Amino acid sequence: MSARPTPKPWPMKWIAVSILVFITLYTFLTLHFRKPGKAYQPYQDSRDHATVSRLVSAGYQRIPASIDRPADAKSNQLSLGSTHKAEIKEVAGGLPTELATTLIDQPVLPDSFSQINAPAEANTAFPYSVEFTCLLPDNKRLLSETYVYRKEQELVVVAGFEHLGGDLLARTKDVLVLLTVPAGTLQPGTYSVTLAGSRHSKQWTLQVH
Repeated sequence: MSARPTPKPWPMKWIAVSILVFITLYTFLTLHFRKPGKAYQPYQDSRDHATVSRLVSAGYQRIPASIDRPADAKSNQLSLGSTHKAEIKEVAGGLPTELATTLIDQPVLPDSFSQINAPAEANTAFPYSVEFTCLLPDNKRLLSETYVYRKEQELVVVAGFEHLGGDLLARTKDVLVLLTVPAGTLQPGTYSVTLAGSRHSKQWTLQVH
C-alpha cells in the first residue's frame, strides 16, 4: 500500500499576501464602521449623564464654550455687537453654593484672574467672547473643557483644567484664555456673569440684545 503524498506547504509569499489582505480588510472595516468622536467610556459617560440630570433638576443649563490660547492679549478688541467694556468687580471665590452641591465632580478652579477683556453688551446673532488671564494652582494643569452654567439671569463661567501625568509640566501658571459662547445661546436680557476662581472670582453685568 503506497503512502499518501505529504501536502506541500504554502510558499511564504502567499502567507505574506494573506496577512496583508487580512490587515487591509480589517483596517477598512474598522475605519468605515467606527463611530465618530471619542471612545465610549461607560463610567465617565454615566457620571456625565447624571450631572446633566442634576443640573436640569436644579434649573441649570450647561453651555459648552469654546476655548483658545491666543499668543497675545487683544485688550482693545471686543466681540461683535459691543463697543463698551464691562466694569469688572471682585467677589468671593468658589462656585455658588447651589451649583457646587449640584455638580458630581468638583472642577479645579484657577486661583485668580487678571487682564479681563469682557464686553458689556452682546448680540444674539454673534458669538460672545471674553479674554482673560488666569493663575493656576501649580504647573501640573492643562486647559480643558470649559462650561458656562446658566440659571435664569445668572451665568457662571467655569474654566476646566485637567491634571498632567508623569513628569510633564506646564511652562507657566499664568494662562491666557479666549472663551467664546456660540451665537444664539443667550436670549435677550440682562445677566450677571461670574468668572469662578478658587481664591477670587470676577463678576460683571452683560446686556444681551
